[in-house]
Amino acid sequence: MLVAERYEKIVQLVNERGSIRVAELSRICGVTEETIRRDLDRLEESGRLRRSHGGAVSVKDQPEIHRSQPEVPYAEREIMNAAEKQRIAEEAVTLISPNDRILLDASSTAWYMARIIPDIPLTVLTNSIKVAAELSAKEKVQVISTGGILAHRSLSFVGPLAERSLDAYYVDKAFLSCKGVHLERGLSESNELQARIKHKMIGMTDQAIVLADASKFGVQAFTQVADLSQVHMIITDRRLPGHEAEPYQALGISIRSV
Repeated sequence: MLVAERYEKIVQLVNERGSIRVAELSRICGVTEETIRRDLDRLEESGRLRRSHGGAVSVKDQPEIHRSQPEVPYAEREIMNAAEKQRIAEEAVTLISPNDRILLDASSTAWYMARIIPDIPLTVLTNSIKVAAELSAKEKVQVISTGGILAHRSLSFVGPLAERSLDAYYVDKAFLSCKGVHLERGLSESNELQARIKHKMIGMTDQAIVLADASKFGVQAFTQVADLSQVHMIITDRRLPGHEAEPYQALGISIRSV
């Protein structure tokens, strides 16, 4: 059975039964359970099913609001609120000191940071192809890439391999963005794969620094990334009114508006 045929068989079985376990898919398709898990990760990334503990469930009959939302392609994100993101990136770079160990996610704002980070001794861990490529010209910056499943729309590495690779590291500061920043729901992302790796990133740092332009506030995206208690600082833009920033500051989060 070709890989594409196996994907179609898996989706067909999940939709017919509503849910199915990894072990059964392994037996039916004649491949290892690890192969099935990788298949399910890729199919979830493309929105064709949802991973569950030990298997997968159908998205066929779920209301649209409950489905993973597709990621906005990188080329589009690059130009959305570009001026604000560049100012946020400039402010974020001021927090970096020589010999820091930092993490940059695959957001467009992190890429703006990578463009202007000076060529100083740094260790940068990232799951972004574009960030890694941008930093490759800076000889004093050591770049570590996670590897994993390539999410084509975001040019980022996600999935179990990317998540496991983070277990080996701990960084001084993690700079990451998200789809939503909400007082009750915390940080959220458009799909589960992105949410999982960003949740992992926040758990491996002394300082979680969120890069979020004002349009992200009050937004509840599909999957929660982390509670606001795990956030140390949010860098946003001047469009966020002071009265909207105050509840976040009351939680002990430092807010920088640029």
